[in-house]
Amino acid sequence: MKLKKMISAGLLVMVTVTSVSVIASGHMGNQNGSDGIKVNDSYVRMVPPGQKNTGVFMTINNHGDKLRTIISAESPAAKVVELHTHIKEDGMMKMRQIPKIDVPAKGKVTLKPGGLHVMLIGLNHAIEAGKPVDVTLVFKNGERLGLKAPGRKLKMKMMHHEMKHDMKADMNKMHHNMKH
Repeated sequence: MKLKKMISAGLLVMVTVTSVSVIASGHMGNQNGSDGIKVNDSYVRMVPPGQKNTGVFMTINNHGDKLRTIISAESPAAKVVELHTHIKEDGMMKMRQIPKIDVPAKGKVTLKPGGLHVMLIGLNHAIEAGKPVDVTLVFKNGERLGLKAPGRKLKMKMMHHEMKHDMKADMNKMHHNMKH
């Protein structure tokens, strides 16, 4: 019985140390998790005063041999935090909540405006340029990866380029469909 308690206490210490080291590792915007997960260029989009929702964006690299699945995210900066994507429905881009984001083994996934992202709904405070926002990614295996994502203005040029790219792809599809 005493051995069981010692093993349980040892496991608890090990899990706590691992969780703390995962949350504390890395520089703002770049964090490392266990099992080969590395987050680069994380940021929270700044929004105009009065706007209560925004997105968190980043690139998640999986250097491990197994698929990793993000099942949720958390942040004290918002009342609600959800995983989202954009889909085209009836010719319109619409945002939708999704149950998970898969990060392929030896691959990466990019969370970006107009695509996959973490949605912060009901902001508790304004997002400020360069000021870190705490965000935690929760994986299917129970791992939690804490991020400090700085506030960043989204340049209109970047948004315009992404929209122009999407429109060009749509025009190419329409042209292709008209030929056939």
